[in-house]
Amino acid sequence: MTEIRLEGIRKRFGRTVAVDGIDLVVPAGNLFFLLGPSGCGKTTLLRMIAGFIRPDEGRILFDGREVTRTAAEKRDCGMVFQSYALWPHLSVFENVAFGLKVRRLERSAIERKVQRALQGVRMEAYAERKPTELSGGQQQRVALARAMVIEPKVLLLDEPLSNLDAKLRLEMRSEIRSICNESGLTAVYVTHDQEEALSMADGMVVLRDGKAMQQGPPRDLYRRPANRFVADFLGESNFLDAETIAVDGATATLRTPAGEIRSSAFDSAEPPRAGVTLSIRPEALKIDAAGGGNRLEGTLRSTMYLGKVAQHLVALDGDAGEMKVFQPDPEHLPAVGDRVRLSVDPDSVVVLPG
Repeated sequence: MTEIRLEGIRKRFGRTVAVDGIDLVVPAGNLFFLLGPSGCGKTTLLRMIAGFIRPDEGRILFDGREVTRTAAEKRDCGMVFQSYALWPHLSVFENVAFGLKVRRLERSAIERKVQRALQGVRMEAYAERKPTELSGGQQQRVALARAMVIEPKVLLLDEPLSNLDAKLRLEMRSEIRSICNESGLTAVYVTHDQEEALSMADGMVVLRDGKAMQQGPPRDLYRRPANRFVADFLGESNFLDAETIAVDGATATLRTPAGEIRSSAFDSAEPPRAGVTLSIRPEALKIDAAGGGNRLEGTLRSTMYLGKVAQHLVALDGDAGEMKVFQPDPEHLPAVGDRVRLSVDPDSVVVLPG
């Protein structure tokens, strides 16, 4: 297993700064995600790790050994591309064997390693087929086997599921997750799909305009976003402008257009001061719930029933704007125009910089 460390990585293309001073540690054996919108620098960063692009500044280290200027073929990385990049005139076996032949392994070793790699992705029965005879999911498995067969120290994946339909994407998420777990590889995975990252990653970094906005375990980034961009990018969130009234230990009281709200989701080392923004996830809001917590009132503007969840839009009193509310397993739905009460636990009210 290999630890990957990036120190002060910068890359410019002409006047465009694609990656702007990234410091990052990918722990050995982790499936780590580079996540962000198009143009944020995630693919450029992945290609610098692979050795396809050289950074203008900074260092890349594998297990403490600098590889910044090491050629791609000497970094011992396996790469899975978005387009699969399979040779259509070669069979599945020949596609997977290609990297081993370049390394001039003996025929018996090639056959043994290719068979094991195809078994690992459940494609051994398709060894003689051409890529054009395979489904998208099967082609992706072959591309994964080709990257794994050389037994790399690091596996790099560039939006590998973006060309698959929704059902296949779900299946392949589990496949990739289990293959990485079983092999113990360090893997770096690029995507713009938040759900994909949240469901698969050991760790992740959210990028914006070439900068790292926040990094850590998926649950931490979702539950405790560091800023409005991360909160808005990872799922859906409601935002309220607020002013801090008081901080008493682990609880802050804040004034908002919807009334006073208490929060216990903030950095205790830096308690909120002056103007801030509150982030409240739609699923954290409960309709007509009894008990403690913050209370908000408003009028139901619209509702959408989706079976396992109903999505509501509530116009808050006091011209405080609208709140999205997700109601799981809805048995009873309020009607449009009804007055509704919402509650939210202080631990689900995240204080962000203003």
